[in-house]
Amino acid sequence: MNAIMPWKTQLEQVLELPIESRILARTAWREDMAQAAEEHGEAPRTGQRFALRGGGARFVVRADGRQVEFFDVGKDKLTDKELRLVSWMLEHLKPGKQHANGAATELEDSHTALGEWIQAQLEEGKTKAFIPEEYNRDGRLYQEMVPFLLVSEQEAKGSGYGELEKLLKSFFEEDVVLIPLQEKEWLILGPGALVHDEADGRADDEEESVEEQLAGICYGLHDMLASEWIGECHVAVGLPIRPNESAVETTSVLRETIMLGRKFHMGENIHLPWMIHLERLLGSIPEAQRIRYMEQMLSRSDVLFEPEIMTTLETYFNMNCNVSDTAKKLFIHRNTLLYRLDKLKQDTGLDVRLFRDAVLVKLILLLYKVTKRK
Repeated sequence: MNAIMPWKTQLEQVLELPIESRILARTAWREDMAQAAEEHGEAPRTGQRFALRGGGARFVVRADGRQVEFFDVGKDKLTDKELRLVSWMLEHLKPGKQHANGAATELEDSHTALGEWIQAQLEEGKTKAFIPEEYNRDGRLYQEMVPFLLVSEQEAKGSGYGELEKLLKSFFEEDVVLIPLQEKEWLILGPGALVHDEADGRADDEEESVEEQLAGICYGLHDMLASEWIGECHVAVGLPIRPNESAVETTSVLRETIMLGRKFHMGENIHLPWMIHLERLLGSIPEAQRIRYMEQMLSRSDVLFEPEIMTTLETYFNMNCNVSDTAKKLFIHRNTLLYRLDKLKQDTGLDVRLFRDAVLVKLILLLYKVTKRK
C-alpha cells in the first residue's frame, strides 16, 4: 500500500465504501456524541471506535485540543473484523500528522499522542495525573527537565514540528522533548542541566538564582524563535520538574501564566509564573467586583490614567520604587520625577513613596488594564 496516498483514499479502496469525514469543535463533538453514541465518556483519540445508537460505528480520524475529525459507518456495512481493521489503519496512518514526504516519524507520533493525552487530562480537571508508562518508554520523562510553554500568534515560517525541534536542539545544544498541545501551542521540556551549568565559574556573591537563570534562558529562546522560526509568540518557563509526575499540572500553570501575562501586561512576550502572584489573585476576583472597585477609585481623579503618569508609575514599580533608577530609566531629571509624584499625591491623595499607597496604586493600574473603564 502506498504510504503517500491519502488516508481517505486508502480506506475507501480497502473497504470499497465512500467515506465522508466531518470536523467539529470539542464542545460540539461532546454534544453530538451525547445524542449519537451509546457510550461517549472517553476523550477521543485517533482510531477510536464508538458504537452508534441504532447501529453503525463512528471512527475518530484525529483529535486535538480544539477539534475532532471523524466519520460514521452505517449499520451492517462492515463486519466486526473490518471494523477492527479500520481502527488499526487509522492508528497507523496517523491522518494529519505526516510530513511533506508522507511519512510521520515515530518520535513525533509518540509526542503528539502524549500531547493529546495531556490535553484530555486538563479538560477533565485531572491536573495531578501521572504520565502512563506507554508514553515514557525511553525513561526520559523520569529525569529532571525544564518546562517551557510556547504559544504562537501566527503560522510558522518553517516546515512544522521537525523544523522547530531542530531549532530547539541547536539552541539548547541537547535533545529536547517537544510535545504539541493545542493548535500553535507546544510544551518544550529542556535539559535539567540548564539551571546548573549557568552558575559554573561564578563567584558565590555573583551567582544567579534559578529564577534569574530561567528568565535569561526564556528571553534568549523567545528571541531565537521570533527571528528564526515563528515570528510573534509568547513563552513561559517553570522551575525544573520530573515530567512523569508534574507535566500536566505544570502545563496548566504555564497556560494560566501566559493568559494572565497577556491580559495584565500587554506587549510583553515573556511570562514568568513567580512574577504574577498579584495578577493571579486579581484574576480570580469576579469581573463585576473589579468594575465596582474601579468606579470607586476613579471618583478620586483620572490623573492616574494619563499616559505620562502611567508610564512613570510602571517604570517606578519596575525599578522597585527607586527614585534615582526610575529617573535614569525615563531619561528625566530626578527633580522632574519628584514633581510628578508630588502632583499625583496632590490630585489623588496617594503618595507612592509610601508602601501602603504604592500597593494600592499598583492594584489600580493592574485592574485598569483588564476593566478598561475611564
